[in-house]
Amino acid sequence: MKTPEPIQPPQRSINMLQGCRSVDEFERMNKIDEGTYGVVYRAKDKKTGIEKAFHLHVKEVVVGSSLDSIFMVMEYMEHDLKGLMETMKQPFSQSEVKCLMMQLLEGVKYLHDNWVLHRDLKTSNILLNNRGELKICDFIIPPVWQPFEALHSFSGYVMVQVAPELLLGAKEYSTAIDMWSLGCIMAELLAKEPLFNGKTEFDQLDKIFRILGTPNEKIWPGFPKLPGVKVNFVKQPYNKLREKFPPTSFSGRPTLSEAGFDLLNKLLTYDPEKRIAAEDALNHEWFREVPLPKSKSFMPTFPAQHAHDRRLRRVMKSPDPLKEQRMKELQQGEIGTGSLFS
Repeated sequence: MKTPEPIQPPQRSINMLQGCRSVDEFERMNKIDEGTYGVVYRAKDKKTGIEKAFHLHVKEVVVGSSLDSIFMVMEYMEHDLKGLMETMKQPFSQSEVKCLMMQLLEGVKYLHDNWVLHRDLKTSNILLNNRGELKICDFIIPPVWQPFEALHSFSGYVMVQVAPELLLGAKEYSTAIDMWSLGCIMAELLAKEPLFNGKTEFDQLDKIFRILGTPNEKIWPGFPKLPGVKVNFVKQPYNKLREKFPPTSFSGRPTLSEAGFDLLNKLLTYDPEKRIAAEDALNHEWFREVPLPKSKSFMPTFPAQHAHDRRLRRVMKSPDPLKEQRMKELQQGEIGTGSLFS
């Protein structure tokens, strides 16, 4: 007698967007800003009356009338760190930098603990509200998730935060690329300007090597085998990072204690395998020494810096009647309201 074939369980169809709210539950207000990957609008949750911001690749997923109509939602944030620093006369204080870095590390640790890489951390992708709360936005989400496959195109990228292994064409990458970016952000918060401000991959590597020294097999095992190493780079054997952040300064240059410099050095370690992880960085002694991290509630507040708000303030200074009319239109959200919600 032939043994019957075992009954196969029915194939389950998983709707990845099941449970997502509809975009119709939000009232669109005015346009806030526009970036490479989408347009940001201020919106109001019809149920709660709370203002939020619509943006691609941020926080809460909501859907439109079809599955290819997807939006991301988060609470409205008044600033991004890059725009904020451009208007500041002085850099953030050490205690303020510690407050921001701790929040940033907590966010990145949460991402990494859940197998998520950001891949484009930079000051323009970090938001801050007037309660001192920091949020991470603008994740790079590939069309098809292929874990740990390296980026081969930097089109549209700002070079200042890209890890050297990516610039040198590494075939694989890890959470270490985000930690390198955090090192660049820490330096930028302290100095109010990027540490490495290259315009191309080659230019960025050249600037990195001139400050941190040209790597070799001893300090970065596998370095000579990376595809981009075939290019002739500057031979600079010394790490000059301490010159950028001395223990004391009489010239107004940003300073760092031994503990602070140790953390920055560990974030900007060439070898990805030895680069500090988010959890270890959070537990670093720099955050426990004086000055202690400033409480979020005591962080300074600033006028809103989004593009829409900057335009609005410029218009409000003018007595020109045409500009006054434009101001009214901006306030009513009647200008630049195309794209995602049209």
